[in-house]
Amino acid sequence: QVQLVESGGGLVQAGGSLTLSCAFSGDIFSKYAMGWFRQVPGREREFVAGVSWRGDTTDYGDSVKGRFTISRDNNKHTVDLHMSNVKPDDTAVYYCTADFTIATMKSPGFIDSPSFWGQGTQVTVSG
Repeated sequence: QVQLVESGGGLVQAGGSLTLSCAFSGDIFSKYAMGWFRQVPGREREFVAGVSWRGDTTDYGDSVKGRFTISRDNNKHTVDLHMSNVKPDDTAVYYCTADFTIATMKSPGFIDSPSFWGQGTQVTVSG
């Protein structure tokens, strides 16, 4: 069973940077595309970024393009989300997920499907 554990959340000032990390276990890491979503209370979970199993393809939500970078280490079985020039609107709980393709993660209904999710890590942007 795939297990995902996020870390790195916290309080950051607007304009600053923060890096989230997700540790993967329970299956062959390189079988999966990896992604990050975020959620604020009362709103649907939102796609933030995805990276293909090989790491050569990435995709980003419109609100984070040019500011966030996703990367993975297939030796360490981790996926990172480097957040720069953060804004108060980036405040959310950030979740790591795994699936076979980025396209699947972005498809309607994915967030309600029995997918693999971490427990989430809170990011709060002040200012």
